[in-house]
Amino acid sequence: MADSLGTVSTVPRKPHPWVYLDGEIVPAAEALVPTTTQAFNYGTAVFEGIRAYASGNGQLNVFRLDDHLKRLEHSAKFLQLEGLPPRPEMRAIILDLLQRNQASTDSYIRPLAYKKTLLPGFSFGVKLAGVSTGLAINTLDMGAYMPANGIHCAVSSWRRIPDSSLPARAKITGSYANSALAMESAQRIGCDDALMLNVHGNLAESTSSNVFIVKGGHLITPPLSAHILEGITRDTVIKLARDELGMEVIERDVPFSELFSVEECFLSGTGVEIVPVTQIDHYKLQESGVGKVSTAIRRLYLESVRGLNAKYAHWLTPIFN
Repeated sequence: MADSLGTVSTVPRKPHPWVYLDGEIVPAAEALVPTTTQAFNYGTAVFEGIRAYASGNGQLNVFRLDDHLKRLEHSAKFLQLEGLPPRPEMRAIILDLLQRNQASTDSYIRPLAYKKTLLPGFSFGVKLAGVSTGLAINTLDMGAYMPANGIHCAVSSWRRIPDSSLPARAKITGSYANSALAMESAQRIGCDDALMLNVHGNLAESTSSNVFIVKGGHLITPPLSAHILEGITRDTVIKLARDELGMEVIERDVPFSELFSVEECFLSGTGVEIVPVTQIDHYKLQESGVGKVSTAIRRLYLESVRGLNAKYAHWLTPIFN
């Protein structure tokens, strides 16, 4: 697992033995769905990525669980995924699953609500109404996997899907084909990730994370109107920067060419946590390494998720083994 400073883990990601599937806890090997499942065929599912962190006293805490479940509910509404457990019950299911899996190290939780099968009386076709809902939740051991000393990003030629075509604020599985195309192109030219522009030519996101830049002493990030996911880690960063560093945080459009005149850049997301970007295309942002703001935000974030800052204890949900 990662230590308190977020050192990259050398332990492989290890799936836990038990999975929640449609009301039952089943062995992971038996958590199967038919190939006719609508979500498998059409990408009609929504999900969340949630992390749990070990604190200094060995307690495992889920970070901002209720916020993730609230977003899952909002995503589900777009696809008319009805009949999901209410939030308190969903919360209890996740905590129980982690306990059953005897989770004790940094872990990842993936709830996925999906369109399942046609209901009686409804005809075949690509649709949302008349299709039953399924729910799967799996967990696994997962420490930090992004390097603290930064990554290189390419500006992708693939544009972020506009919110008017597919809701950007919802985590819909089908939309991640867009991200996969951009990531594949970036990695094939030796980069670690891709920065994606929106249809207006302004910065949107990376393939799976929100983006922040530092310029003139200000922390800047694209607004929600830039066709981005309303990231929970993004919201955490904004609060930490304002409350702990006293920084002005500006949400505004970032034109493509501005990316090559910024002082710092970093990505934020549940999976990547806080990862500095030290090079964009051919342009090196910091000849001396990671910038001061990126370093400070990363430190504050890791202190918060590990329960080292009592001010943000309300973001943590403990798991009692």
